Amino acid sequence: MQKVIILNKKEGETPLKALENFRRKHKEYKDVPMTYAGRLDPMASGILIILAGEETKNKEKYLSLDKEYEFEVLFGFATDTYDILGKINTSLIRANSLIEKGHEQFKKEIKNSLKYFKGEIVQTYPMYSSKTVNGRPLFSYARGGEEVEVPTRKVKIKKLDLIKIRKVFGKKLFENINKRINKVNGDFRQKEILDIWERELSNKKSVGFFVAKFKIKCSSGTYVRTIANSLGDRLKIPALAYKIRRTKIGRYYIAHSIPISDMGKKRG
Repeated sequence: MQKVIILNKKEGETPLKALENFRRKHKEYKDVPMTYAGRLDPMASGILIILAGEETKNKEKYLSLDKEYEFEVLFGFATDTYDILGKINTSLIRANSLIEKGHEQFKKEIKNSLKYFKGEIVQTYPMYSSKTVNGRPLFSYARGGEEVEVPTRKVKIKKLDLIKIRKVFGKKLFENINKRINKVNGDFRQKEILDIWERELSNKKSVGFFVAKFKIKCSSGTYVRTIANSLGDRLKIPALAYKIRRTKIGRYYIAHSIPISDMGKKRG
């Protein structure tokens, strides 16, 4: 029996569901204490560390490890969760304002903005997160429409690189979002959110939206979807985390990482 198990969490799963699926397939762990060290949002995929037996007592050691991610940012929309699994609260007033920016010009603007996200920075926790305030997770305040003072924390961005930029058109964008949100189990407002996406994109089927791919190495506790949202604020363009894949935690990694644009395809 292994004490440290490396899972490749699928998009749409919660960490708890990934752990339960593993336990169900491996009967030898049926009565063994288990926990996961470090959450991953339902829309994020990649490495998830599972601890078993006595190793569960060392959870804090694993939580403090640096993380590495590949992620994509969609420009043109912002949501209350900072990813696609959220209600759109800001969309482009003029959808083709992104098209009017040349590919190279927009790429240059992004690169110039990345310097503000390197080194030690202060992040505000997303309202849709499990961070507790007065014994309650922030998402419970968000769902109830209650006001609360949202805490901040210092994190360190050790590396943040722009890899490439591509365009996705509204028709394909909705098809992709619809397919991926339908993978999610549990109550995450899926139907309501998909209805909003459909309304927003129904008249933008032929509009091209920029999607930028990044790689990041950061300290524990960094929210990648907050980086995406904040990058949009810096550029004065709505933005959200379109895809997130965690590739490494400390010395633990997933071999042969799948290019983020090919997520969902089988490896050759």
